[in-house]
Amino acid sequence: MKSDSSKKAFIRLADVADIVIDPFRPGVMDRLGAGPKVLGERNPRLIYAHIYGFRPDSSSVYADRAGHDINYLAVSGALSLFGRKDEIPAPPANILGDFAGGGLTCVVGILLAVIHRSLTGRGQVVSANMVDGTSYLATFARQQLCTPNWNQPRGENLLDGGAPFYEVYQTLDGRYMAVGSQESKFYQLLLDGLGLDAGELPEQWDQASWPMVKQIFRGKFKTKTQAAWRRIFDHNDSCVTPVLRMAEIEKPLQPLVVLSEFSNPQVESQEEFPLLEKGRDGEKVLADWLGTIGDKELGIDQRSRILLCSPNAKL
Repeated sequence: MKSDSSKKAFIRLADVADIVIDPFRPGVMDRLGAGPKVLGERNPRLIYAHIYGFRPDSSSVYADRAGHDINYLAVSGALSLFGRKDEIPAPPANILGDFAGGGLTCVVGILLAVIHRSLTGRGQVVSANMVDGTSYLATFARQQLCTPNWNQPRGENLLDGGAPFYEVYQTLDGRYMAVGSQESKFYQLLLDGLGLDAGELPEQWDQASWPMVKQIFRGKFKTKTQAAWRRIFDHNDSCVTPVLRMAEIEKPLQPLVVLSEFSNPQVESQEEFPLLEKGRDGEKVLADWLGTIGDKELGIDQRSRILLCSPNAKL
């Protein structure tokens, strides 16, 4: 549809909304005439949130480049932390960049703006990007690089699989157990569960012996199934737990946080995300967002069934 119709649609949304999240590349909404300045003048309480991939300003060589989660993690430095010793970095799906460094970080900014608006009555522009958000989440790791906890190559440090007492081990049936027995009392319970004598092993924090101790632990865990190890470790404070598949996690599902003065949503089940099909329910979604739909407000191509945009919109 024409850019003036797009502008009208976005302005209608801003007139009734308290918060608008702009997921587009820098400048797209400004070119449509519905950027934060225009919408903010119409609705001074509006919180206008930008969420970008790369840092959108001239301080980044990638500001105008397309990217995905793996690219944002790579530029943030976080990707270099993930992976086994002597292996290439391993991307942790798109959880860390898209959802934590991007979406959740943007939500924190929005909540801060909501607090500010409750005091001043005015909204503001919130900007977040997945590179800086992920880099912030990796602050602890970055600060630890100059300490004995994390000054070795990837896979040889305390928290990245180098320590035998902070590692994942395969079981007899091809499942896995996660070990986080750092403190001495937990470490002793780990050894007891494995049937090992501390007096016959090197001192826990002797890093030179860690590879050898890992081999011993690896061999022990391979002697029983995951279920058998759970019967040993599930009921003591050894910090040893099974690696559960997504379908096995403890039920019922819980809300993200629980507030004592809030009617918390009940999350009893989580269904698979429905796949949107071209040509179905688009008009209903737009009507829910913007009210009535007509040719003057929203143009939908009858062949592709998608919203028409002007050639310069680059949505």
